[in-house]
Amino acid sequence: MKLAARGALFSLTLILLTGALAAQEGTLENTPPTGTTAEEIITRFAAKEKLFKEARDHYTYRQSIKVQTRDGDTVTGEYQESFDVLYDDKGHRIENVVFAPQSSLENGGLSLDEGDVQDFRNRLPFVLTSEEVPEYNILYVGQQQEDTLHCYVFDIAPKQIVGKKRYFQGRIWVDDRDFQIVKTYGQAVPEIRDTKRKGKEEHLYPKFTTWREQIDNQYWFPTYTRADDVLHFNTGDIHIREILKYEDYKRFGANVKILYQGKEVPKADDKDQKTPQPPGTPSPQK
Repeated sequence: MKLAARGALFSLTLILLTGALAAQEGTLENTPPTGTTAEEIITRFAAKEKLFKEARDHYTYRQSIKVQTRDGDTVTGEYQESFDVLYDDKGHRIENVVFAPQSSLENGGLSLDEGDVQDFRNRLPFVLTSEEVPEYNILYVGQQQEDTLHCYVFDIAPKQIVGKKRYFQGRIWVDDRDFQIVKTYGQAVPEIRDTKRKGKEEHLYPKFTTWREQIDNQYWFPTYTRADDVLHFNTGDIHIREILKYEDYKRFGANVKILYQGKEVPKADDKDQKTPQPPGTPSPQK
């Protein structure tokens, strides 16, 4: 996202957890896991993340994005887009845009850039598979209740930044029964700041929170991401809000087989499908 102010351009991506949502959390207890080790938990959830990533590539769904700049309760600029994620007969991902009104975000001083487009699709619904684990330092920090879920909590950060690759840095919550990530809170890194105020283009990536919900009684897919923050640029502050939704997941392809530990994962009946509702979130604001 680019901030147009006094002739200079700045880039950002924003997502931030609000205090109302944080209030749904229990107290973080710095106690070791019982009957297992932190290393074993990491191995188990990373394997499930690989399964999750493969499975989600065989689901269609609708993703909606709303970005607003605000002055108090007044919306000064807005960007919206909704698209269906589909697949062709060769399994290639297709995005079918169903709603994309003219953006007025620049009226609030911002415009999207390619980095935001990528983050909306890849960084916000963060995935940490077995192959990606070696790229991160992962620290067990305790256990915490997230609504009805009891979770193991880990802080993660990239060991090093390689080239132009984007990474996630922050905190993840892993359900202690399914050993799947159910919530993430953090930011995309690296970022660039104009600390010497020489007009350098800034790339800022404030924290975001994404909740997952169990789909087909087995996969924890992202369903909701929210932000509400004031960004402090060298040229002034901007209040921004973002809401992303991932809805109407449907498995496609009669011949598709998803394997876990060498066995095919059975398809769930439609009647068993759970309605996505992010744990601990209020009704989505419009």
